[in-house]
Amino acid sequence: MQNTHEIAPGLHWVGGNERRLQRFENLFPLRFGVAYNSYLIVDEKTCLLDTVDSSISQLFIDNVEFVLGGRDLDYLVVNHMEPDHCGNIETIIRRYPNVKFIGNAKTFQFFEQFYRFDASKNYKIVKDLEELDLGSRKLRFYTAPMVHWPEVMMTLDFTNHILFSSDAYGTFGAHNGTYFADEMEYRRDYLDEARRYYSNIVGKFGIPVQSIMKKLSNEVIDMICPLHGPMYRNEELALILDKYEKWSKYIPETKSALIIYATMYNNTESVADKLATRLGQLGVRDMRVYDVSEFDPSYLVSEAWKYSHIVIATPTYNSNVFYKIYNLLHELTSLNLQSRKFSFIVNSSWGGQTLEQLQALVEKMKNIEIIGEPVLIKSTLKDENIEAIDNLAKAISESIHKS
Repeated sequence: MQNTHEIAPGLHWVGGNERRLQRFENLFPLRFGVAYNSYLIVDEKTCLLDTVDSSISQLFIDNVEFVLGGRDLDYLVVNHMEPDHCGNIETIIRRYPNVKFIGNAKTFQFFEQFYRFDASKNYKIVKDLEELDLGSRKLRFYTAPMVHWPEVMMTLDFTNHILFSSDAYGTFGAHNGTYFADEMEYRRDYLDEARRYYSNIVGKFGIPVQSIMKKLSNEVIDMICPLHGPMYRNEELALILDKYEKWSKYIPETKSALIIYATMYNNTESVADKLATRLGQLGVRDMRVYDVSEFDPSYLVSEAWKYSHIVIATPTYNSNVFYKIYNLLHELTSLNLQSRKFSFIVNSSWGGQTLEQLQALVEKMKNIEIIGEPVLIKSTLKDENIEAIDNLAKAISESIHKS
């Protein structure tokens, strides 16, 4: 049973949705499912752009066959060789043995790493800026290494100004009967998921993202078709381009405080809440306060990408930083987060090197500034701690209002 959608004349979405998968890449929670996008151009020549995950193979093949309507498939362009997009290459080549399998040299290296199937007779290697004529429309291939794999390409239909952007501009979330960001409450329902997708999957590679954006900057682009989530046009196209400019340059979207705390017996939580209240009294708005144990790290990574000021509050655990705080900071460092302002709260009952460890973790990041004096608590919040919390709140507030 096919389920396709013509998103532009001669351009069909032939992908599918996966709503039963609990975690993307067995890491990231999927509250709203995920869409696997694949696109089929029907022109004088037919061209399929990427395949989908093996979990929806039968639906995908039905979609392709329905749109082709008995025609042969001339080209299969593979922009990205990650398994959620290349899971049906072998099936497509077996069904359409004359198809030209288009990729760069790295594409085919990865294909041969993943599959035993010999498709070498179908290979068509393309280089950066090489073009393909389909009849009424022409495609141009742009290599985009490390956005976010080495073999990544983007394909531009420069006749109709449509960019097939691989994993870039993608988001978590299944399609709900509509396919364009401007057909849904995108800013309410999808934007946070787009940031979570970017920061956790592509975020480490800001410089390569900037490189491909610069390479494409002279091209007219009226529509972006990513491999996950909705397509972009009109105002939402401008929005996602602006967000990628900020995200890839590690520019905070919100000048406010993100407070992330760990707590064992609610004592450190009380300190975090006291600081948040004081910041609110000083005019700081749009803050967020998170218990590190209650949220998957991917959500906290996304929020760190959004906020300018990050407060880390942790108890001492076995003489060390609470391990979920440690893991989060390690992940932020691995993802190359930079250009943020950090403050610290440390709760300790009988010693440890927690503050020193926090500082060492954060100092691994680039362009980091420490705001205020760390607040040091002995077991529980007491009157004697209020001045230190007030001083930290004033330092953070002044920094926010100044920036």
